[in-house]
Amino acid sequence: MTNTFPGTTTRLLGAGLRALLVLTLVCGVLYPLAVTGAAQALLPGRANGSAVTSGGRTVGSELIGQRYDLPAGKGQEAPGPDLRWFQPRPSNGLAANSVNTRYDLLVSGATNRSGDNEELIRWVTEAKAAVVADNSVPGHRIRPQDVPPDAVTSSGSGLDPHISPAYAELQVHRVAQRNHLDAERVAGLVADHTEGRTLGFAGEPRVNVLKLNIALKELVDAG
Repeated sequence: MTNTFPGTTTRLLGAGLRALLVLTLVCGVLYPLAVTGAAQALLPGRANGSAVTSGGRTVGSELIGQRYDLPAGKGQEAPGPDLRWFQPRPSNGLAANSVNTRYDLLVSGATNRSGDNEELIRWVTEAKAAVVADNSVPGHRIRPQDVPPDAVTSSGSGLDPHISPAYAELQVHRVAQRNHLDAERVAGLVADHTEGRTLGFAGEPRVNVLKLNIALKELVDAG
């Protein structure tokens, strides 16, 4: 009986190698090129990261939140918020061994703390006190019950670029005072940048903080 094992093995290896090359070409080259080409042709902005530009340069993405802080002072553990700008919601998200509080793109996720977790209660309590203190200006006092939930809690990703219209409106008088603007003009910016529900029913009304602050800067620069 003739031993055909070497020949069979060679044929199988050859067939496997040809399949590998074909699948590599189709799945690793042709398919990514087709998807990339379609995305660039149909949705170039989204395909390139939904970048937001201002003054001729990219300043962020409309999909990722960012903070607006003053430089950290001597002896400060963390920088404080720059109260000239609308502030985002807290950015607490779960890192590998700690909590991400700086909109760090290397980590994303919820902290998954329960409602009775002592650390979460402390975060919310401190955040509410800070929101009341920061946004109370002469003639316009913020009450603790006026603070909306998104002002004191982070999103599931910790990277949410939006805040609720209620939180944006709460900041209007502080932003107006800090920038020497009329509060009605600043409130108009919030109204202009309030997005409705997707397709009229999905999600909640929201305000993109980056876009709102760009409009605020243009208003301040215009005098």
